[in-house]
Amino acid sequence: MRAIQFLAGVLLLLVPEILRVYYIMPFPGSQEDVATDLRQVTIAHWLHNHIWWVRLIGLALLAGPFIFYLRNGNWWKRVAVILPAALCALVFYAFNFKFMADKMFYPPKEKVMRVVAITDSTANSLVIAIEQNGDARAYPIELIGYHHQLLDTIGGGSVLVTYCTVCRTGRAWKPVVNGEPETFRLVGMDHFNAMFEDSRTGSWWRQVSGECIAGPLKGQRLDEIPSSQFTLGEFAGVYPNGLVFQPDPNFTEQYAGLEGFDNGTIASGLEYRDTASWQPKSWVVGVIHKGQARAYDWNDLSRLGAINDTISGDSIVVSQPNVIWSSRDTSFKSDTLAFLVTTTYERISAYQEFWHSWRTFHPNTTRYEPR
Repeated sequence: MRAIQFLAGVLLLLVPEILRVYYIMPFPGSQEDVATDLRQVTIAHWLHNHIWWVRLIGLALLAGPFIFYLRNGNWWKRVAVILPAALCALVFYAFNFKFMADKMFYPPKEKVMRVVAITDSTANSLVIAIEQNGDARAYPIELIGYHHQLLDTIGGGSVLVTYCTVCRTGRAWKPVVNGEPETFRLVGMDHFNAMFEDSRTGSWWRQVSGECIAGPLKGQRLDEIPSSQFTLGEFAGVYPNGLVFQPDPNFTEQYAGLEGFDNGTIASGLEYRDTASWQPKSWVVGVIHKGQARAYDWNDLSRLGAINDTISGDSIVVSQPNVIWSSRDTSFKSDTLAFLVTTTYERISAYQEFWHSWRTFHPNTTRYEPR
């Protein structure tokens, strides 16, 4: 009976501790279900909020037999209880201080913005750019990609700048929930997409869509703030007085780990680019217009320079860098980024990301096929 009680205590200390992290981190098999299936996230969220009760029950079951066998058992029985107990302690440490997302990726400690300055080595660096009320700012992807999030004030308004390198998704959100300013911490991932926890309710939010998928606020969404992906040189051409986020000297080694991410040559199996078309790690430009989602192969866009298409009855042009404009005049012409920014055409958000990400979070998407 004592042995069964001890085993039950060990299992309660091991299994929930592992599952609450396994389900929301990129361990083999943990992110493979379809995007509409939130069972893993729901289980992880419940365990996250009740883990101390589970731990106490596990400790209560384990403690009695552990003490009994230490006092009265022979040497092999003592070893038989010491080793599982040590394993429980090791798992507790690893899954709370090593494998948790917010223990691996930290927000900036020093946020320094400087007027854009171009050198040969930085001109082609990719940035997420945001402009509000005449205040333009750029956040290099190989920096913000490590931090995953950065809270800033742009044009007098708070902006949460986010990036998920595993999905290659950059988004900016208004950090306001139910009319109140909110702060977030990186808690893990869902379907390989970064997931944040708000400070008030402990609800979990997807980086790619701003949707709350677990917790009291499930179903709510953050308001998106328009952003663009430029090279730093292109940003300087459009916004010569724009500000650029500078590397935080506290994270030099971590930034080095993302070298090559911009052009897809990074060694990481989760973040590299597959140069073939329509593979999970292939680059696409995704568009949503009037409820219709469509993906454009990056190879087609690179080869053609611009793609003319029709979505929901409107004529659009997708051009590099990925800025999209719509018009009911089907003969309208795509040109350079600088020229398009000064036109009166309506701008539509476009997102460069991995194909696996776009099709996961837009399951009804269509694919553009060149004629």
